[in-house]
Amino acid sequence: MFYLFLLSTLLYQVSLTSLLNPYTISINSFGPDSCTDGTLICMGSVTAENGYLNLTPEPENGNSTLPLNMFGRVLFNQPVAAWPATFTTTFTVRISKFPNSTNSGDGLAFIMAQDNRPSPPHSFGSYLGIMDASTKDGVVRQLAVELDTYMNEFDPDGNHIGIDTTSLTDPVAAVSLNSTGIDLKSGKDINVKIDYDGWAKILQVSVAYAGSSTPLMICILNRSILMSETVPSSVYVGFTGSTGSVPESHQVLNWVFTSIPLPKESLKHGQSKKDKIRTILAIVFPVLMVLLITVCCFFPFVRRKLKMKKEKMKKKVDIESRARTAANVPKMYSYKRLQKATHNFSKENLLGRGGFGSVYKGTLSNPPEIVAVKKISATSHQGEREYFAEICTIGRLRHKNIVQLLGWCHEGDHLLLVYEYMSNGSLDRFIGKSFLDWKTRYKILSGLASSLLYLHEECDNPVVHRDVKPNNVMLDSEHNAHLGDFGLARLIQNDSCATTMLAGTPGYLAPEVGFSGKATPESDVYSFGMVVLEVVCGRRSRGVLEENSLVDHVWNLYARNALLECVDKQLGLGGDRGSSFDDEDQEQVKRTLIVGLACLHPDCTFRPKIRKAVQVFLNPNEPLMDLPESRPSAVYVSVSSSSGSITTNTNSSLQPPPVSSQYDTQHDEIPA
Repeated sequence: MFYLFLLSTLLYQVSLTSLLNPYTISINSFGPDSCTDGTLICMGSVTAENGYLNLTPEPENGNSTLPLNMFGRVLFNQPVAAWPATFTTTFTVRISKFPNSTNSGDGLAFIMAQDNRPSPPHSFGSYLGIMDASTKDGVVRQLAVELDTYMNEFDPDGNHIGIDTTSLTDPVAAVSLNSTGIDLKSGKDINVKIDYDGWAKILQVSVAYAGSSTPLMICILNRSILMSETVPSSVYVGFTGSTGSVPESHQVLNWVFTSIPLPKESLKHGQSKKDKIRTILAIVFPVLMVLLITVCCFFPFVRRKLKMKKEKMKKKVDIESRARTAANVPKMYSYKRLQKATHNFSKENLLGRGGFGSVYKGTLSNPPEIVAVKKISATSHQGEREYFAEICTIGRLRHKNIVQLLGWCHEGDHLLLVYEYMSNGSLDRFIGKSFLDWKTRYKILSGLASSLLYLHEECDNPVVHRDVKPNNVMLDSEHNAHLGDFGLARLIQNDSCATTMLAGTPGYLAPEVGFSGKATPESDVYSFGMVVLEVVCGRRSRGVLEENSLVDHVWNLYARNALLECVDKQLGLGGDRGSSFDDEDQEQVKRTLIVGLACLHPDCTFRPKIRKAVQVFLNPNEPLMDLPESRPSAVYVSVSSSSGSITTNTNSSLQPPPVSSQYDTQHDEIPA
């Protein structure tokens, strides 16, 4: 009976927590066709150009007429689930005063509207394009999060965020931003994030200035709202903006919206005190009973485990002693020996700095050997996790193109890793800075592909590296590539869960990682594709989100059948060093670039396996991947909670907004 009770309880919990497929809208930038290709419904004064949406007109040179009493509304062309659902949206806005204007207004808002009709005819000024006198007081069912820049008599000030449903003069909530240091009409790019928990019925609004590598989102509002009593179950989402007696420009630079439908049972949660009490009682009593039975059943087992743990601790010294002499495993070094080898970790021996520590050149004696010693920062908990990840992953890997972990040291607060020394430092030193001939570059890319093939398919327990970039590709004295820095690596079979904190480096992260939070061999392939383009083109990527990015540049040349024009001029294709390329070399360059573009496909299901890339590098007769005529792009993303599959629809660029990374976003510099 007890097991039947447990089984029924688990099945009930599974039925409550099972989710339908999320529905995601992702628009990286807005072009002239954004309002005409059917993706968005642009109404009123809305225009799209130069990568952003203008909700109200911009200043025009030579035009003395100010755009006063203007309003605009833009909505996604399909309704999305508002309840029962959990949703989150992130977007970047820029609100600016007009030149020579002492005041401006009135602001913009994110809106969840009951239909796709335009803003009411008199919704300019303080109405922000949300409603007017004819539609307030519950005439329409909608919810808006306003970014208000003009102080009316009912506003706290001219720099606040509010939540509106039926009235702008009596909002659900309004909070000033003056204490946060954020000025909405500063003309700076501002990131806004809105989260709604469909179980707890909590709406949270956070803001931060954009542009920082790790912008700190400040929670401004945290409000309990019943969506089922506020808006229809399906709504149209988008933005509104308006001006009144003074001008102001309102621009939306990018937008991501995700709605995750929930079971109907979620509507019963968070609605009333009685419901909360019933929920607490329904959870607490079964849990207490299960805990009581569990303690009674497992106490002898726990006591036995504790006894076994004590016995293992007694054997620890013997195990460490054996580790010192074992072959083909990392050895344990004393802190004193490594301190002596690096001259007490002197600046003269410093090779570079990473996100959670520094790397020093060390000279060991008996036998004499030059090594690289990575010293983890004593104050970094993340660095400590990376330390153990390196030992557990790279410590057992054996491949000619993977940096060899020679040993480790863990004494007190000191955490150190010892690697084989790479005399030519990282690949990052050479891209756009120092000359490498084509054969060397091709050898480096072939070696890097070979190391990933080993990690993904050939080692005993496959591994996802999660941070493939030039800084982590080390070069020995003969410029052979060695993939290193496995602090973010994960065993594939043990990494079935997505993470809320993204691991990796922006610019090298695959698009799906921004949505699912889960790295895969396909996301490593994407990062490899970015490295391929950087090595062949001899320049660092400015990031996929930037205008005129390296990826866009190469795709444009591919579409014009002029792929060789993107090759690093130092290699001699029209450069100053004199051409050393024959027809065979040029064909090899083209094939390499096509491999890079194929690996960078935004849909992970269309990317080649790393084995295919290795075969192309090793065999000049290996058939190439099929590429579309122009760069593939997408707006609609459906991320299945069960399978993690991603489907795309060609409409607009598919990339997540900038994200905070657990890893350092700086390029590590390693001097010679």
